[in-house]
Amino acid sequence: MKKISVVVPVYFEELILNEFYKRVFDVLNSLKNAQVIDYELIFVNDGSTDRSGEILISLSKQNVRVRVIELSRNFGHQNAITAGIDHASGDCVLTMDGDLQDPPELIGKFISLWESGYQVVYGQRIKRDGESIFKLVTAKIFYRFLNSLSDLKIPVDVGDFRLMDRVVYENLRCLREQDRYIRGLVAWMGFNQVALLYERDSRYAGETKFSIKKMFHFAMDGLTSFSVKPLYFSIYFGFLISTLALLWGLAIVFSALMGNSSAVSGWPSIMVSVLFIGGIQLLSVGILGQYIARIFSGTKSRPLYLIKNAVGFENIK
Repeated sequence: MKKISVVVPVYFEELILNEFYKRVFDVLNSLKNAQVIDYELIFVNDGSTDRSGEILISLSKQNVRVRVIELSRNFGHQNAITAGIDHASGDCVLTMDGDLQDPPELIGKFISLWESGYQVVYGQRIKRDGESIFKLVTAKIFYRFLNSLSDLKIPVDVGDFRLMDRVVYENLRCLREQDRYIRGLVAWMGFNQVALLYERDSRYAGETKFSIKKMFHFAMDGLTSFSVKPLYFSIYFGFLISTLALLWGLAIVFSALMGNSSAVSGWPSIMVSVLFIGGIQLLSVGILGQYIARIFSGTKSRPLYLIKNAVGFENIK
C-alpha cells in the first residue's frame, strides 16, 4: 500500500478548518478503506494567532495520521508549504490550500494520474469562482507576461494544488532559495508532468489573506526568479530615449535654421523631457535593486522557517 502526504499551509483559518478536515478525511479514509493508499495529513500553522493552532492540535489528537507543524511566526505561504514538504514521508506529496477553494474530492484523480506514470500532476484552473475581476484579470496577465519573458514555460492558471512523486519532492527539498516560487521551481525541474483541469470553488468562509501587496511581491518573486530580461529594459529604454533625443535635437536645430526661434524657448518641453528620463532611470534602478535584494537575501543563508512546535512526528528536524 502506497502512502500519500497531504501538506496544507494554514493562516487564520479557524472558520474553515473543521469542515476542511471533514472533507479531506472522508476522501482519504475512503481511499484507505479501499486499500488504495495510506496517508498522513500535515498542517503547517504559519504564525496564525487565532484559534487555528488550537483546532489543529485537537484534530491531531483525534487522528494519529494528522501532523501539525507550528512555525515561530508568519514566514509566508511558500515557506509554509516548504516546511510541510520537508517533513513529508509519503511515496508522493500533495499540496493544497486550506480554504476549500481546491476541492479535496479531486485527490483520487490526482492519485490515479500519478499511478498511471506521471511524476507531477498539477491542478489547472478553468474557472475561478468567488474572485474579483481585478484578481482574475491580473492573474491571467501575469502568468502570460511571465512566460513571455522567461525561457522556462510555466503552466498558466496553475496554483499550488499539486501532487509530486517522491523523487520530485526530494529534489525540491534541495532547492533552498529564499524568495520561493514553488510552481516555477517544479516546472524548472522537469520530470513527467500533466495537468488536471478543474473548476476552483469560492472560499468556504472568511476572507482571503492574499492582499494586493502580497500579490505584487509574489509576482516579483516569480518574475525575478525565472527571468533576467527585465535587466535589459534599461538598455532598451536608454537606446530608445537616446534616439528620440537625437531626433528631437535635430528637429530643434532644423526649426531654428528655418527661423522659428520659439522652438527653443519653451520650458514645458524641457521639464517633460527631464521628468520622463528621470522616471526611466528610477525604473531601471528599481529593477536592478530587485535582483540585488535577492542576492542579499541569499547570502545571509538564513533558514526558510523556524519551528515552534511539532505534533505527531516521531522525529522533527
